[in-house]
Amino acid sequence: MRALLDVILLALDLYTYVVIAAVILSWLIAFNVVNTYNGVVRAIVTAVNALTEPVLRPIRQFLPSFGGLDISPIVLFLIIFLIQRIIIQYIYPNVF
Repeated sequence: MRALLDVILLALDLYTYVVIAAVILSWLIAFNVVNTYNGVVRAIVTAVNALTEPVLRPIRQFLPSFGGLDISPIVLFLIIFLIQRIIIQYIYPNVF
């Protein structure tokens, strides 16, 4: 059972990096640093958006509008960190 919890914690860590990549890519696209007409860039953006948008979209529905500021990744980070702490503090010590 601990191996399963370790895999879950690792997946949450990796997903955190994917969300960070999505935030950085959105900034690079907003400031016209990267060319989205490039095939490689378009493939990366599509893959990162496909991984993050299904989780961020419901969070955006509950948050109030802040104009151009999107704080849904911050809320997602807090949720991920909360889940990790619950697993580490409460579930992991009680599993044999």
